Amino acid sequence: MTATIDRATGAQAKKTPRAPKGAALVGGLPQVNLLPPEVKAARGLRVVKRMLALAVGVVALVIVLVFVWSVMQRSSAQDQLAQAQQETARLQAEEAKYAEVPQVQTQLEATRTARELGMSTEVLWKPYLDAITAVLPADVSFENVSLTSATPTEPAPLPAGPLEEPSIGRLTFTGRTATVPDVAAWVDALESVPGFADAWVTTATLDGAEAGSRYYAVTSSVQITDAALAQRFAAADAEEES
Repeated sequence: MTATIDRATGAQAKKTPRAPKGAALVGGLPQVNLLPPEVKAARGLRVVKRMLALAVGVVALVIVLVFVWSVMQRSSAQDQLAQAQQETARLQAEEAKYAEVPQVQTQLEATRTARELGMSTEVLWKPYLDAITAVLPADVSFENVSLTSATPTEPAPLPAGPLEEPSIGRLTFTGRTATVPDVAAWVDALESVPGFADAWVTTATLDGAEAGSRYYAVTSSVQITDAALAQRFAAADAEEES
């Protein structure tokens, strides 16, 4: 009896069909996917399309953001350019107000140069004439005074002798005296005046024409050095430049 059951069980086991290829077991029971391969491929294609659409959307969003950023940058650059142009126009307007300043400065500089050149040989003669009068002997009177000196366009005269120093001019005066003057003392007195050098005095005896009187004619000369120059405007120009 036992043998018969075993054989029957074995026969039944042999007759149990196998799950076909592609069948899925659910709850221990075999299942078969009867959908054609085209359906599965269509599902995969839809997934790819969704991913592609998402990628395209992301790219489009990035492009839009870049475009907006570039527009904003361009607008900012245009605003900066407009501000720079306005500032340039303002500066040019300010510059136009002072357009004549360089011309005036040039004219002032030319005036200062001309004044300095024109007055470069200026000597304040009043103090020197007073000094000559102060050292003049008591009984000597002047009859004539002449000056030969340098000018802004002409050089000073050459020294009269090899022992004379270069100078800017020579002052010569003639006069008369009733007595013979002390020539040495007179020369020393003339040379003691600042700006004078190489003084000399000559005398001659002449018959006077006035009531038969006799007098001595006196001729004196003195070199004028550059210490006598006033240099007023040269000093003023130096102060203005400093």
